Amino acid sequence: MRGNGRRSARSRIKSSTDVDELDRRRPSKPDRKFRKNEIGDQSFIRILNFNTKALLGLVVLSFFIIFFLILHLIKPVEDAQRPRVVTPFPAPKIMDLPQFQGEHKESLYWGTYRPHVYLGIRARTRQSLVAGLMWIGVKDGRYFVRHVCQDSDELSTYGWTHHNGRDYGHQVLIDHGMTLATSFLKSKEDGSGYGGDWTVRIDVKSEKWSEEMLRSAQLFFYLADEEGNALSLSGDVLDIRENSLLAYGSRMDVGGWQLHLESVDDLEVNYSGFKTPHIHNLSDLVQESLGEQVRKFGRLQLPDASDNSPNILVFQISARIPFKIDIPFLSGIGLKSSRVEERLKSLTGTSLTRELIEKQKEFDNKFEICFNLTSKVDSESLVVGKAALGNMLGGIGYFYGQSKISLPKNNDFKSRDNFISYWPAELYTAVPSRSFFPRGFLWDEGFHQLLIWRWDIHICLDIIGHWLDLMNIDGWIPREQILGAEALSKVPEEFVLQHPTNGNPPTLFLVLHNLVSGLKRNKFSVVESNDISSFLERGFVRLEAWFQWFNTTQSGNEMGSYFWHGRDNTTTRELNPKTLSSGLDDYPRASHPSGEERHLDLRCWMLLAAECMHSITELLQKENGLEKEYGLTAKLLSDFDILNQMHLDSAYGAYFDFGNHTEKVRLSWKEVRAGNNYPTQELVRETLEKPELMLVPHIGYVSLFPFMEKIIPPESWILEKQLDLISNRSVLWTDYGLRSLSKTSSIFMKRNTEHDPPYWRGPIWINMNYRILSALHLYSQVDGPYREKARIIYNDLRRNLIRNVVHNYHQSGYLWEQYEQKKGKGKGAPPFTGWTSLVLLIMAETYGE
Repeated sequence: MRGNGRRSARSRIKSSTDVDELDRRRPSKPDRKFRKNEIGDQSFIRILNFNTKALLGLVVLSFFIIFFLILHLIKPVEDAQRPRVVTPFPAPKIMDLPQFQGEHKESLYWGTYRPHVYLGIRARTRQSLVAGLMWIGVKDGRYFVRHVCQDSDELSTYGWTHHNGRDYGHQVLIDHGMTLATSFLKSKEDGSGYGGDWTVRIDVKSEKWSEEMLRSAQLFFYLADEEGNALSLSGDVLDIRENSLLAYGSRMDVGGWQLHLESVDDLEVNYSGFKTPHIHNLSDLVQESLGEQVRKFGRLQLPDASDNSPNILVFQISARIPFKIDIPFLSGIGLKSSRVEERLKSLTGTSLTRELIEKQKEFDNKFEICFNLTSKVDSESLVVGKAALGNMLGGIGYFYGQSKISLPKNNDFKSRDNFISYWPAELYTAVPSRSFFPRGFLWDEGFHQLLIWRWDIHICLDIIGHWLDLMNIDGWIPREQILGAEALSKVPEEFVLQHPTNGNPPTLFLVLHNLVSGLKRNKFSVVESNDISSFLERGFVRLEAWFQWFNTTQSGNEMGSYFWHGRDNTTTRELNPKTLSSGLDDYPRASHPSGEERHLDLRCWMLLAAECMHSITELLQKENGLEKEYGLTAKLLSDFDILNQMHLDSAYGAYFDFGNHTEKVRLSWKEVRAGNNYPTQELVRETLEKPELMLVPHIGYVSLFPFMEKIIPPESWILEKQLDLISNRSVLWTDYGLRSLSKTSSIFMKRNTEHDPPYWRGPIWINMNYRILSALHLYSQVDGPYREKARIIYNDLRRNLIRNVVHNYHQSGYLWEQYEQKKGKGKGAPPFTGWTSLVLLIMAETYGE
């Protein structure tokens, strides 16, 4: 593509036009005395007669002109030194569109946007007022502070049973016999500040009354100001029976604010105040404070003391179980019409109870309208469907920071580190897992939005807009977003750096394809249609650049071929070098990475992208040849004969990657000498025969990509072969879903290194099963000799997937990252409410064809 929306960063800098503008602001009629002096006698005395005010004005004006010129002489030098990889894409930001301002922006200002903690609230702003919950859990007779979501806490379950993504959510957490039900509610009333008010209800119960340690509970609710503004306590001693006010303060965004605590139960409240620039280590601060109190006084209680001008306040709430507390936050305090008492009453007690019940009813009603499950699944499945949606929406986070970009060895940029920082940026996004992956992943996000757009199109557009605004001048988007200290604290160092040569499946085109199709079929309201069209118009130049980045940097040696960059061709530790950029990590590719590779999945992703871009150009009526160009690319990549020539093994009737490959590779224990010259045993890769260019004979998810993209004609014998591979128990079929790699593969369920268990080498993944079901659903409806066969397989696969995910949820309390292929047991990261939440669309039989 021409990429005619691109231009260099330098061209965006204002230059001579700005100087001209300043020149035009000079007095159009200079003082006549001054003009006379210019042509008459230039003596010292006559100059003194000149109007001193005009002279002073001229001096000031000259100063600003000189300063302006110096600034613009320095700026191009800075831009020239800035590597392209950290230069933003030179086009108006999508998030600057009017539809994302005003009421929309304010309505989403506050939220449960800290998915990595069990309950965390913040605003969508760079440095926010942040709130959260901790508690002391009991395990094996020992106390532990719970705060950050982590598998080692061994909670029986935690997650949002309901969440609408905007102003309401209900969550249940069970910690070794103690149950905490947390509800979140937002309210915008007369007198409240920007973003409105919010409240949290925490309802604590216990099933183990016989255990002394579980007869009372210790909760810690905190408020922290990332800007460092001082937070004020309502008093040195906190007695909520006399005064519900805990703390107060003021900020530029929300004005004056107050935090209250109300309860009809008997509570004891203690506190600590901290002054620190960081909040990601808040758990440690609380534990240290408690530990000191235990050592000094033998009591598990905060000291009722504070640093000077604290920007963090932690309130310990102790009570006998069961008990219930309401913690409202009021903004806009101090305004004449702030109506504090009325607002406080509406966010606590019986008024809050009524509002929460009403919000749950609204959620249930909208859920039925959106997904129409009542007649399709049983009550147990319905619970899981609501939890899938609730956790997806409740897991949306807001992040701000700078990605770290890997520098190539031959770069000209001078840096003491092996990375350069991306520009400071914000990201509003769903996350795959609150415990293991509480941050943005590019290829996951496309699958997330398949669910979210059907619930709230404006949240969906907001998220996609944030992602596309992260694009650099070359059209590249970092695939994993680790923004801010809190996000960084959860990521191992070796995974932090992002590599600008590596892509990630452009799954956002899955969503955009759905939206364009919906526009053509008039499935949206007038307002929604206009907003989607405006979004596509503004975002088109970025989508074009994204497509072009893939089409140039990931293209193969033959026309219409592509390969994922970033594989390690020098590794001596991996059985089969990983392809992290594909999203399928350890799925087996050619044994010896090279530029000769042809990756089938990437070819199909590019077909999706080309078809989507072609549809968008038609919709927007682009008249610069783009429609034809994208159409030709889509036609080339969907050409059945070319596809078969490049990737089909006609003997198997299966599609494969192509590359430099041998099957005779193994991991063997070898004696190696470490830095201290002591011998150690390590698993080392061993190649037993010379590789050659060939189709890579591993049947699995990659083999089914042409099927997923519905390229295969419904009358083709190859379609029957695909159906046979899918339904064959010795290949992909299980009673729990389709396994990721065939049992016949030489790498099936094999470790990739000593420390890497099989990941995409057998386990069942819901996102790929969803796409396969989508294709089966289509082929079961179009005319062809294999229609009935596709229908039977579709019904059986859908039933198996739903039954297994629902069973695991009710047995374990979680949705899982993947499912074991022998017995269907959940594996990987729990809770994984990213693309596993697509089980809801499987229940609803919603595929967006």
